[in-house]
Amino acid sequence: MTDVQAIILTGGRASRLGGIPKALVRLEGTTLLERAVDAVRTADAAPVIVAGPEVAPAPDEVRWVRETPAYTGPAAALHAAMSLASADAPWTLVLAVDLVRPAEAVARLMADRELLPADTDGVCLGDASSRPQWLTGLYRTAALARGTASLAEEGRDQPVRQIMAELAIAVVRAPDEVVADIDTWQDLQDAGAVAPSIENKEDR
Repeated sequence: MTDVQAIILTGGRASRLGGIPKALVRLEGTTLLERAVDAVRTADAAPVIVAGPEVAPAPDEVRWVRETPAYTGPAAALHAAMSLASADAPWTLVLAVDLVRPAEAVARLMADRELLPADTDGVCLGDASSRPQWLTGLYRTAALARGTASLAEEGRDQPVRQIMAELAIAVVRAPDEVVADIDTWQDLQDAGAVAPSIENKEDR
């Protein structure tokens, strides 16, 4: 049995990208969702839980969940995803779907795990200023469950740092390219990515 499961968050409004579904943005011929799922599968993650609206094409054998109501933020999405998480997997990978290089991020997190003290609840990557990128992290499942359970109103409209407030998380600074994401049209252009065609766009 694998000791890692994964949560991929896809449900933001993407307001700075005109509301396009980020999960269907294509990079190097593959959607960002497929790239994220492939990345967590390199760590043998199972189950793979996707928090966001179901899209097509969708990777096989993922579990879908959505925060209620929709658009109430990543903390609420994590809370919802933990309802499907397996307590038998000691570790949970958490990734935002818009990472440009998810495989490199996962590889870095898995390597960093081996260096964590036993009393640490997890590790997340940091940007050049060491600011935590909470949605690029590997956390002890029990600790993440405690953090999400502590949220009022199931995390609606609360910051992810609220989940981590009482947890001992190591922040490891990573190269800019490893934590780079696609949040704006300029980011999309810089990454060489392609927005989904208008017929794939939905009212999310």
